[in-house]
Amino acid sequence: MFDRAVAVADPMQSLAAALPPKPEGRVVVIGAGKASARMAEAVEAEWGPCEGLVITRYGYGRPCRGIEIVEAAHPVPDMAGVEATRRMLDLLGTVGEGDFVLALISGGGSALLCAPAAGITLDEKQALTQALLASGAPIGTINGIRKEISAVKGGRLAAAAYPARMLALLISDVPGDDPGDIASGPTVGHDGSAGRALAALDTWGVTPPASIKAFLEAGGDPVRPDDPRLARVENVIYAAPAQSLAAAAELARAQGYAVDILGDAIEGEAREVATEHAALALKASGPRVILSGGELTVTRRGDGVGGPNAEYALALALALDGAPGIHAIACDTDGVDGAAEVAGAVIGPDTLSRAQAAGADPAQALAINDAHSFFYKIDWQVVPGPTLTNVNDFRAILIEG
Repeated sequence: MFDRAVAVADPMQSLAAALPPKPEGRVVVIGAGKASARMAEAVEAEWGPCEGLVITRYGYGRPCRGIEIVEAAHPVPDMAGVEATRRMLDLLGTVGEGDFVLALISGGGSALLCAPAAGITLDEKQALTQALLASGAPIGTINGIRKEISAVKGGRLAAAAYPARMLALLISDVPGDDPGDIASGPTVGHDGSAGRALAALDTWGVTPPASIKAFLEAGGDPVRPDDPRLARVENVIYAAPAQSLAAAAELARAQGYAVDILGDAIEGEAREVATEHAALALKASGPRVILSGGELTVTRRGDGVGGPNAEYALALALALDGAPGIHAIACDTDGVDGAAEVAGAVIGPDTLSRAQAAGADPAQALAINDAHSFFYKIDWQVVPGPTLTNVNDFRAILIEG
């Protein structure tokens, strides 16, 4: 089911249907995200070699004949991303009214497309990103803050391409599929405010560097949705988590399982959602599969190595307490759970007994957010490598008959 969910979101399988015929005249392709290089590869499979620049995560590059692929850091930005973003803005500065810009945007673009606003350094943005990721704040809140302190997010990338015509093709990795939240909306106007960003930082207990606080207190410089520079931009989400869950459900039904889809936009603390889902599984009759997507969060309490999918799986195993006939998988469809090169984990009725035999303490691992280390010890990690797409978390609980 996980493999099927990833496959239907592979740009080489899904992007061509959303791509128009190649326009006449100058065409420039730009993009950012964990799926963006694969998207560029799919574009050139249809259009042939193109001029352009795309930024993706280290290890997620693809061979393109014309589009330059740059790899940079995720989830915390680095100088490679900053330099590539500057070059992308320079490239957009050369387009005119008769030109066409194709933007390829997917999750991960918030870190990869990095141009700190005036007066803010990369070090300061890195520090804020790390603090936000550890705070447990939902992705929509984090991206809202990112938009306020960026020279490229919140519609600014599209504004830089004006007066060229732009089509932005997006793969959604955010709950609710809001185009403005995908990669922090570089092609979508921003209706937030610096005041709201400051309030959110306070709510989640994050103290920003002095330069960021001063920039926000000065009011920022948003590009609003009605900005005339966005009048020639079309944003199209062509792949989303709901499609992947539907494909997994179809596969399960073909194997004789009833399917319950809890939703593709579930948010919340990973361990708390896992406890709720365990209760549903213990009450359910099999054969049945319970599917869900969305983006869970982890409030960092310890210094372990973990991510929301692995933490969900660990908390689920503890809540199920070896219940017979119940198995589960929790993975990020981009192949990366948190900052680890691991998609997630699988569990079953013997997870806790395997842990005891391996000398792994599940309760202690959960207490210090060390789920990845736990599943490494019992050899139940899921490590697919770069999947080249990103439609967020995939969770399946399988109840045998």
